[in-house]
Amino acid sequence: MPPTIDAIELRAYRRPLDPPFHASWDPTPRRAHATTVVRVRAGGLEGVGAGDAMLGFAGHEGLFLGRSPLEIERHVAILDNLQFHYGRMWPLEVALWDLIGQIAGQPLWRLLGGSSGRVPLYASTGQRLDREARVAAVRRLQAEGFAAVKLRFFAEDPQDDIATVRAVRDAAPTLTLLCDANQAWRMPWDTRPPWDLKQARRVADALAELDVYWLEEPLSRHDVRGLADLRRQSQVRIAGGEGAREPIELRRYLEHDALDVYQPDVVWSTGVLRAVQIAREVQARGAVYSPHTWGDGLVLLANLHVAAAVSHAPFIEFPYDPPHWTPERRDFILPAPIRADGGHVTLPDAPGLGVALDWDALEEWRVSEEGNPL
Repeated sequence: MPPTIDAIELRAYRRPLDPPFHASWDPTPRRAHATTVVRVRAGGLEGVGAGDAMLGFAGHEGLFLGRSPLEIERHVAILDNLQFHYGRMWPLEVALWDLIGQIAGQPLWRLLGGSSGRVPLYASTGQRLDREARVAAVRRLQAEGFAAVKLRFFAEDPQDDIATVRAVRDAAPTLTLLCDANQAWRMPWDTRPPWDLKQARRVADALAELDVYWLEEPLSRHDVRGLADLRRQSQVRIAGGEGAREPIELRRYLEHDALDVYQPDVVWSTGVLRAVQIAREVQARGAVYSPHTWGDGLVLLANLHVAAAVSHAPFIEFPYDPPHWTPERRDFILPAPIRADGGHVTLPDAPGLGVALDWDALEEWRVSEEGNPL
């Protein structure tokens, strides 16, 4: 008999960032990297997931205690119900899949049907840099073996960002370039309207001339018809979907042929079970499934395992913009950071996610739900 769930615990961690990370999507430099880890124990096994704070979950542990981790369809249905009322709950599903892999004695990527744990990557940059510094940073990434790099827009005038893409293209003519306009991303205080279709078309046309592989989130995520029109009119691929809250949002994109590249994050958007289902639907339509992975090391691992199992994409996101955003900063909750090797990463053969957290070492970064040190 498989073990049953004995305990579920949430722990919050925060590591100070000195110097701060000045993200392209946030005008305020970030002075700390925070995450919440969910720890699920079953028999002598322990599964982990991380990413979202799972606001509202406390008090609902009893819905899972005493049940087998293998009842994943049931668990996903309950997590769906909880998300109707509260925050994003998918880190718990990741922890359950970690347990399922351990029970089966298989790494998650193989359990989900993959034949290889080797995943091609693109370096996903994020620091606000001037043009000269960005060109130098991309040259270093290319020298490390990355064949593809993503640049993020942040200037008030997108023509300034396009000029940076042009400078990078001149410096790296063979590099695959991706661009993120971040028009579907909104900080809590951000009331500016996103680009309209005409503006997005002007940017897409300019990027097509620079042989950019995809333009990410050029419109509001709700503008399905606009995305579909832009996709039909543009010579550059249109990407999006990282923040979809429900599978129906992604299927609406599919129904309208609105995207070339679908990016739902396993932890933030779909969970593992739904990610596999959506990836198969996307790829059956001839589109690309390449999930968003920005977050901590467990978020990255979850997305990489799913991508290794089901994605046909030429590359998967690897958040990396040294020295501003490094594996040590990103993966501080892991015993050892995830590193790229020649533009690839090889996932562990160990069961589940393939990582065991050092809880004692993590006490240095542990904080209360309010963010206060314990």
